[in-house]
Amino acid sequence: MQILCLQEIFNTPYFCPSQDAKWYATAEAVPGPTVELMQEYAKKYQMVIIVPIYEKEQAGVLYNTAAVIDADGTYLGKYRKNHIPHTSGFWEKYFFKPGNLGYPVFETRYAKIGVYICYDRHFPDGARCLGLNGAEIVYNPSATVAGLSQYLWKLEQPAHAAANGYFMGCINRVGTEQPWNLGKFYGSSYFVDPRGQIFAQASEDQDELLIAEFDLDMIDKVRSTWQFFRDRRPETYGKITEL
Repeated sequence: MQILCLQEIFNTPYFCPSQDAKWYATAEAVPGPTVELMQEYAKKYQMVIIVPIYEKEQAGVLYNTAAVIDADGTYLGKYRKNHIPHTSGFWEKYFFKPGNLGYPVFETRYAKIGVYICYDRHFPDGARCLGLNGAEIVYNPSATVAGLSQYLWKLEQPAHAAANGYFMGCINRVGTEQPWNLGKFYGSSYFVDPRGQIFAQASEDQDELLIAEFDLDMIDKVRSTWQFFRDRRPETYGKITEL
């Protein structure tokens, strides 16, 4: 299996502390020039690639998006970040509309892939939808700094993996970015299995390529033990969708 996931908005700084309209000009069509370039690499290396990018659908309609490319270079589709924060330097509503494509799962050569982007990880509902839609691996490309939510980094995503019986790849930036000084991106990218166990982790302070092998047969073994999808009671959950 060869699947590569890059960090949130991988080809620019994390510009959301700025509330500066000049960054609108960095958005592009998806698919567009960057995705087309990555399609060439996907085909060359027979690698599935998840490409998080700033998307321009049309003038003034911009999304935080991840394109999914199959191992033969085929563009399979995209996920648009659904949950958009707007607080404490993460002024994302200035730059992004909320996603409108639901929680798609992409049938790639190597696995059924779902994407959940950064702040999305605080919401268990979409993580469950990805599981119900058939995801075997969910990737969460992020840009998150030390502070209030750091302790949640190793809590929420293992919980999603265990609750839904799938693998997760959790990707974060490292270092600091000028001129905003939002804080230190603490890295600590990791992979977690369907039992909620972290089995590979990168460092906090340097750019790294984290590599690990996934045994997708574990999904069936875990779900045969913990029958969460069988035992769920959606008819009792109406409160979740009330405004």
